Amino acid sequence: MKKSHIIGIIVIAMAIGIIMTTAGDASTYVSFGDAIELAKDGNSTKVHVVGRLKKDNQGHIVGMQYEPMKDPNYFAFTLVDTNRFEQRVVYFNPKPQDFERSEQVVITGNMQNDVFVADKILLKCPSKYTENEMQTNTAGI
Repeated sequence: MKKSHIIGIIVIAMAIGIIMTTAGDASTYVSFGDAIELAKDGNSTKVHVVGRLKKDNQGHIVGMQYEPMKDPNYFAFTLVDTNRFEQRVVYFNPKPQDFERSEQVVITGNMQNDVFVADKILLKCPSKYTENEMQTNTAGI
C-alpha cells in the first residue's frame, strides 16, 4: 500500500471515532416518569426533561430554594413536566439569570436518590418585545 492510502485510512478511522463519541453523548428527551424508570433500572445516562416552573395563583415560583450567602452553588426548584408530573430538581451551580421570567425550562441530567440532578439548565424566556411595544416604538419614527 502507498503511504497516501494508509494516511487516508487513518483519517477515515479517526473521523468515525469522533462521530461515535459525539453520538454516544447525545441524550434523549423524556418525562420525569421515564427518568425515574431509567434510574430504577440502573441506567445513569443523561436525559433532557422539558417542563414549566410550579407557580402559585399570583404567579410566584413555588419551592424555589437559593441562598447565595449560605451556598452559592446549590439551587433547587420544582419543575412540572409535560405529563404534569412534579419533580424536585437540584442544580449544583448558581441560579441562572432571569430564571424567574422563564416560560419553559429544559434540564439535562439524571435521577439520583429521588431527586433530579441537573447538569445544565436552558431557559426559554418570554419575548423581550411584545407586538404593542413594537408598534409604539415604530410609530414615532
